[in-house]
Amino acid sequence: MNLNVVILAAGQGKRMHSNLPKVLHPVAGKALVRHVIDTARTLTPAGLCVVYGHGGEIVRAALPDADLAWALQSPQLGTGHAVQQALPHLAGDGVTLVLYGDVPLTQAATLRRLLAAAQDGLAVLTVTLADPTGYGRIVRDAAGKIVRIVEQKDATADEKAIREINTGIMAIPTARLEGWLAGLRNNNAQGEYYLTDLIAAAVADGVPVNSAQPDGEWEVLGVNSKVQLAELERIQQRRVADQLLEAGVRLADPARLDVRGELACGRDVAIDVNCVFEGRVELADAVEIGPNCVLKNVTVAAGARIAAFCHLENAVVGPDCIIGPYARLRPGAELGAEVHIGNFVEVKNTKIAAGSKANHLAYIGDARIGERVNVGAGTITCNYDGVNKHLTVIGDDAFIGSDTQLVAPVTVGRGATLGAGTTLTKDAPPDTLTVSRARQVSLPSWQRPVKISKK
Repeated sequence: MNLNVVILAAGQGKRMHSNLPKVLHPVAGKALVRHVIDTARTLTPAGLCVVYGHGGEIVRAALPDADLAWALQSPQLGTGHAVQQALPHLAGDGVTLVLYGDVPLTQAATLRRLLAAAQDGLAVLTVTLADPTGYGRIVRDAAGKIVRIVEQKDATADEKAIREINTGIMAIPTARLEGWLAGLRNNNAQGEYYLTDLIAAAVADGVPVNSAQPDGEWEVLGVNSKVQLAELERIQQRRVADQLLEAGVRLADPARLDVRGELACGRDVAIDVNCVFEGRVELADAVEIGPNCVLKNVTVAAGARIAAFCHLENAVVGPDCIIGPYARLRPGAELGAEVHIGNFVEVKNTKIAAGSKANHLAYIGDARIGERVNVGAGTITCNYDGVNKHLTVIGDDAFIGSDTQLVAPVTVGRGATLGAGTTLTKDAPPDTLTVSRARQVSLPSWQRPVKISKK
């Protein structure tokens, strides 16, 4: 079957009270319309067209995908008018699937059921709601066949009592689409050209009208306000949490988890409350993540433990490492096995080999650190000269005393020791104590200042 997909994304979204086009607001770290596009791609369509309008250039800039066709809807005269703008991008046979850029959670399995229902005609995705207020109702005849869809504003009292509603998602025979769209009229309460009027056109032409339903009502929920956006966010996060739990991940509280990308977990992974995962995060077997951590594009090897309030971005954590609390790994941080990065330690663009430790209050940037190195509290790699960044190299088994400044470019030899308070501006030889500090002086005649009383 030749499949076209049309995604309607032209709405302004006035109730969002935002300068950002509605379809670009994020759910689970991804724009609403991006969710729809990604799902549509799983159906391997022959063509994928986005109908845009409000904030059009912003929307196009946010979606630079080469395989997207674009159709401008201006002015915006309803859903039928929107699909009409996409006609030049549609192949003449097969089925056209109409999706909505602000309905992000519809699953591919649901759409496949809808497409199967459209094999011999037109199919509409419906759902039965306890409270259908505001939605178009599915009107069926005595035999249960769909005969039309009536919008809330145009519905009679009996029609408003119908609980089966139209989601707007439809699969339409492409060959029929142009003719049916040309026959639409805007003699309704909103003065718009409704795509839903195609149902009546199909019935009039003797084309079967079928339906399918999603697995859950949440699949067809759209976004028109920040309140609805927040509700969808929690729905999606709870879905992700349930998937993780079913896969064996231990979550301290499924309601306090935010996955804004892709989270892959091994066996016996434990995640505490209020953690945020962005981009692609991989947690290997037996990894423990403490509360209030943020991980973005991070790989964590087996057995590593990340304590509370740590922030990791574009970093690699080796097996059995201990990180935090209150540690920060910036882009380019790569830690070998059993590395310890303690409280208020920041690591950036640095490789630290197995067994090395920086347990307190240090900044390590643009460095290469060997195995079994101890970095004392208050140590700083002075990597920036105001224009360029420079490299610090520390050999295996070196000991860096507390409150040391390493003024890069500089090398500390294997087994070297730097005394506390050293400012290293030249290479330190291996297996040698290097000390750079002012001479200690005691002044017995010195008098401590006394407080002067105010008169």
